[in-house]
Amino acid sequence: MGKALFDNSKRAREVFERADAALGRPLSKLCFEGPLSELTLTANTQPALVTTSIATLEALREALPELPEPECVLGHSLGEYSALVAAGALSLEQAVRLVELRGRAMQDAVPAGEGAMAAIIGGDIAQVEELCRDAAEGEILACANFNSPGQVVIAGGVKAVERASRLASDRKLKAIALPVSAPFHCSLMRPAAQAVADALSQIQVVQPNFPVIANFDAELNTDAARVRELLVNQVCSPVLWQQSIARARQLGVTAAFEVGPGKILAGLVKRIDKELRVLGLSEPHHFLEASGFIG
Repeated sequence: MGKALFDNSKRAREVFERADAALGRPLSKLCFEGPLSELTLTANTQPALVTTSIATLEALREALPELPEPECVLGHSLGEYSALVAAGALSLEQAVRLVELRGRAMQDAVPAGEGAMAAIIGGDIAQVEELCRDAAEGEILACANFNSPGQVVIAGGVKAVERASRLASDRKLKAIALPVSAPFHCSLMRPAAQAVADALSQIQVVQPNFPVIANFDAELNTDAARVRELLVNQVCSPVLWQQSIARARQLGVTAAFEVGPGKILAGLVKRIDKELRVLGLSEPHHFLEASGFIG
C-alpha cells in the first residue's frame, strides 16, 4: 500500500518518512510489505490509512501544482483526520499519533466478542432506526454509519446485533455481518471518546484553510476551536456520510477526488447522488486523469 507513491514522488516519500519518525517505528515498511495480519490491527490500520492518503494528496499536489484548492474536504470516520490534515488544521505528525491512540482506545473500549456491527441493506433511515429500537431489548444498539440510500450500518452488543439481523430478514431487509473488531460509532465507545478527548487537549489545532464537513453534524467547520469537540463526538456518534455528501452538493460541488487507497467512497457517492462525479486517486498514473477531470 503506497509503495508506488513512495518510489515516484519526493513529497509522498517525505510523508511516509515523517509518519515513521512521528510514531518511532517503520510504519512505511508495514504498509509496503505487511504482513496483512499486522497491518489490519486497528492501531496500525488507522495511521497507515492517514499516512497513505496524505502521501497521495502530496504526490497529487507535486504532479499538478496548478490544481485549485477544494471548496471543502470531508472523510468517512477515520478519513476526517486525513481531511483535517489536508486542510491544514492538524499536522501529519499530530494526526498519525492521534489515530494510533484512537485505534487502540476503540479496540480496548469493548472486550473482544462482546460487540458487533452489521450493514442493513434495503431500508431507509427510519426503518433501520425502528429496527434498532425493536431489537435492542435493553442493550446498546444504534445506527453507526448512514452510508448511502439503502445502506445503514448498525452497531452495539453482539446479541442485539444478532437479533436485529434476524428481524431484518423478517422485514424483507438484508443484514450483512461486518468483520470488525469492535462496535464503532455507538455509545459503547465512550471510553475511547474520553481517551481521544484527553489526547486532543494536549495539541494545538489551527484554523482550516478551507471548510471541513464534519461526520458528527454534516456541517461545514472552519473554526479551530470546534475541531476537538467534533472529533470527540464522532467516536460515539453515527457517521453522517449521506448527509455530508448532500451538504457538499448544496455548496455547488460537482466533482471530487477520493484520495487514498480503494474506491469504496466513490461507490457510496454514486448511490447518494449520481450527478456528483468522483475520481479515485491512489497510484501515480491516476494523476494524469485528475487535471481534465475537474476542468
